[in-house]
Amino acid sequence: MKVFDYMMEHDYEQVMLCTDKEIGLKAVIAIHDTTLGPALGGCRMWPYASEEEAILDALRLGRAMTYKNAAAGLDLGGGKATIIGDPTKDKTEALMRSFGRFVETLGGRYITTEDVGMTVKDMEYIRTETEHVTALPLTLGGSGDPAKLTAVGIFEAMKVCARESWGGESLQGKTIALQGLGKVATHLLPHLQKAGAKVVACDVRTELVQARKKEYGVETVPQDKIYDVPCDIFSPCALGAILNDNTIPRLKCRAVVGSANNQLAEDRHAQVLQDRGILYAPDFIANAGGVINISFELTGYDPEAALSKVMEIGPTLQRVLDRAKTQKITTARAADLLAEERIQSVRKIRGMYFE
Repeated sequence: MKVFDYMMEHDYEQVMLCTDKEIGLKAVIAIHDTTLGPALGGCRMWPYASEEEAILDALRLGRAMTYKNAAAGLDLGGGKATIIGDPTKDKTEALMRSFGRFVETLGGRYITTEDVGMTVKDMEYIRTETEHVTALPLTLGGSGDPAKLTAVGIFEAMKVCARESWGGESLQGKTIALQGLGKVATHLLPHLQKAGAKVVACDVRTELVQARKKEYGVETVPQDKIYDVPCDIFSPCALGAILNDNTIPRLKCRAVVGSANNQLAEDRHAQVLQDRGILYAPDFIANAGGVINISFELTGYDPEAALSKVMEIGPTLQRVLDRAKTQKITTARAADLLAEERIQSVRKIRGMYFE
């Protein structure tokens, strides 16, 4: 991958490579766009197969955050960070604090928060080195784990897609195929259970699968079989790029609504889904609950105000679906336009954009 070519093609502002030989830190911070405000996006820790993979993941996720924050109506830009390492083995206080020092050098252009492989405790360690961090515990004036409100947003998006697909928002008797049983999916399960939905799930962690099966009575299948499950809604709640040429033909659902970022392997896969009659809830619209929640930490956390803002995800998604039908475009393109138009309008106000 030619990093500069990729950055110029997708209008990135900055990529920062961070190393600390003594601690063993190898991290990437990608800032995509700060038109609307400082770049807010999570830090992901993962045992990437290569440095190039970690850089590309940060780039793709950072750009997605620009669109997510813009479409959610937040005065924030988009960025993301990745740390190369196994979070179950390589994570230490020193590693988190070292990463925090690099965040501090950016002077507030990037605000970090938690993502895959990271916890609220990690954010506490990072906070000792920089104030540019969110998803802090309530005791430190934060909002805690953002996964709870991410799940609320996903549930609201599912109801919108149910109304679009079956004429009513009830999920009673509907089958939901959950790919991944991590934090967001765990918070989503009570909502689905209360709604009377049937859940079929999988996860790479056998002990987690057994725990959720015992607690919520979910049916489980092997990871590689989740795409073949006959269901009403397929819900990707793990890693991205899972909607591709190999998996889409296997889907037996009416809608895709999940919390994973960058679910489409390529932009063209939105059209592939549409051609198969599958309604796609653009991921950065549906999964914005977490970033909406933590954005309130920046002005003094108010849980009621945060929840109220998260509940706007449903109406926002409905506008996207309506626009897609009116303009005869994919839902993914309609979501992109919503974000892009807001960014461009602010650029015009600030004299940053000219026709």
